[in-house]
Amino acid sequence: MRLIQHKREAYWFYRFLSLGYDRWVNPLFWTERMRASVLAVARLDDRGLRTLDVGAGTGFTTEGVVEHVDAPRVTMLDQSPHQLARSHRRPALHACRRIEGDAEQLPFPDGSFDRYVSAGSIEYWPDPARAIAEAHRVLCPGGVAMVAGPLPPRNAIARRLADTWMLFPTETQYRDWFAAAGFGDVEVVHVAPEWHRGGREEYALAIAGVKGEQAQTVQGPAEQAERLDAPLSPADRARFVARFVAGSAAGAAFVPIGAALAARERLARRRVTSRRS
Repeated sequence: MRLIQHKREAYWFYRFLSLGYDRWVNPLFWTERMRASVLAVARLDDRGLRTLDVGAGTGFTTEGVVEHVDAPRVTMLDQSPHQLARSHRRPALHACRRIEGDAEQLPFPDGSFDRYVSAGSIEYWPDPARAIAEAHRVLCPGGVAMVAGPLPPRNAIARRLADTWMLFPTETQYRDWFAAAGFGDVEVVHVAPEWHRGGREEYALAIAGVKGEQAQTVQGPAEQAERLDAPLSPADRARFVARFVAGSAAGAAFVPIGAALAARERLARRRVTSRRS
């Protein structure tokens, strides 16, 4: 697996990234326009829907959810207490329930929710198939799950860097995981920030599926691939440190690239505006 595609590494990655996530990172890679597009396929068509946001982090996606669903009906789940703590800065989310938890072992009974959303989290899951099976389990019949995540970059250098850092699934993998979990009526939309000049099909997607009215729970693997609370031997600890440092460096490289491309896009727009005026 990739360097940060591990629970412990992701936990500590966000322990530090949370300090500047909302101000410096999120605006570059996950915009309000993208959020609106992916939440549209989640079918948040009733304010009373019991909705679970997995990998909710600082609450950027959840803030979009509560535009359509009453906040007391929304549960935010994340394994990072540091990210969840920062979500309290968003007034619209004060009434949401917050739970520290694992996407691959959701702490809820079967059929607990009408909607499941997860944006920008799958890339850190050690076992995406298990997590999506868990989404199916906690939904009631007729419930909708939506997962948004990255796609493999087309550029060879960017793809090599991405594969070093975290999981960038193909569209086929997303579809296969949803089919294996038992979802039907699958819908896919592609999204990208404004600065991305390649096709949307090479940046990110949102995939949504419906749990059938007569669907039975699809069981995931018998054992979790990883546990955040598992003890580490000295050798495991050394490997963790090495992965964390190298993975954080690979992830950090994406930020100046995104900032430079965003600045280029803003400059191009200013030139167009000045010519028109």
